[in-house]
Amino acid sequence: MRFTLRQLSYFVAAGETGSVTRASEQVNISQPSISAAISHLETEFGVQLFVRHHAQGLSLTPAGQRLMVAAKEALRSSYSLYEVASSAMGAVAGPINVGSFRTFAPLIMPELWRGFVARHPDVRMHVTEGSEAELLEGLRTARIDLALTYEISMTAEMEFVPLAELPTYVLLAADHPLAARPSLKLADLEAEPFVLLDLPLTRQYFLSLFDRAGCAPRIAAETSAPSALRSYVAAGIGYSLMTVRPKNMAAENGLPLAYVELLEDCPPMKVGLAYLKELRRSRVAEEFEIFCRELIREGGLPGMVPAGGTA
Repeated sequence: MRFTLRQLSYFVAAGETGSVTRASEQVNISQPSISAAISHLETEFGVQLFVRHHAQGLSLTPAGQRLMVAAKEALRSSYSLYEVASSAMGAVAGPINVGSFRTFAPLIMPELWRGFVARHPDVRMHVTEGSEAELLEGLRTARIDLALTYEISMTAEMEFVPLAELPTYVLLAADHPLAARPSLKLADLEAEPFVLLDLPLTRQYFLSLFDRAGCAPRIAAETSAPSALRSYVAAGIGYSLMTVRPKNMAAENGLPLAYVELLEDCPPMKVGLAYLKELRRSRVAEEFEIFCRELIREGGLPGMVPAGGTA
């Protein structure tokens, strides 16, 4: 071969960050070394790997996207040599990039991250946050190894390992007249203003609940930030729908919230780990799945009220 694993790692860093500058910071090497590695690979393979955007970084070409998947697999295979040695010593070591759905990141991921690294100190863990659509793209391009997300986002090229089921709740300001109800239907809220979580796929899911119930929401506000949504609701801008129910029942603006059971014919949302089928899992990824199963089975999802429980 007339290229090195180091050159592949520089290419992967540039593809993941979309920037020679950020790639050099990530792998702690000079920018000219990153650029030289990319140029060498383009010459060696006879294809253009990136489109250079003036003052706006890099974007992968279709050939670059395919090489990204193959390069990540090649690097994974090289790491497996270390895994063989580590396994002989009874250790789990190496890098793992975990994708996290944005609403899970502040609740579930901190405890998973801390606990997993405490169990396996030689693991280098990185977490990438995103919407369901962004996580799927990260899996397809091998920027992330696995993703903690919902099953509804899965495509045929993905494998999904379910971990827990989450019912949908009506989110209200604590002083809202309907907050004291034990349960609500969407028809009870038809005259109320609605705050929509505007994330790809998530948006469609929540709006589909209204379609199934035969009513339409009165959308008063839209936001892609779960923290902003909680504050809008707590301030009385409107109600919303959520499947994540934090143990902390106050919004980021300090105002209290109420979660009321939603009585509709809708199955609970399944949360779990997603993988790209064509990529072989590393031992670190396998151990992370085992750890997630253990932690979630022992006491529900970290940072959240168990289904049916009270805060």
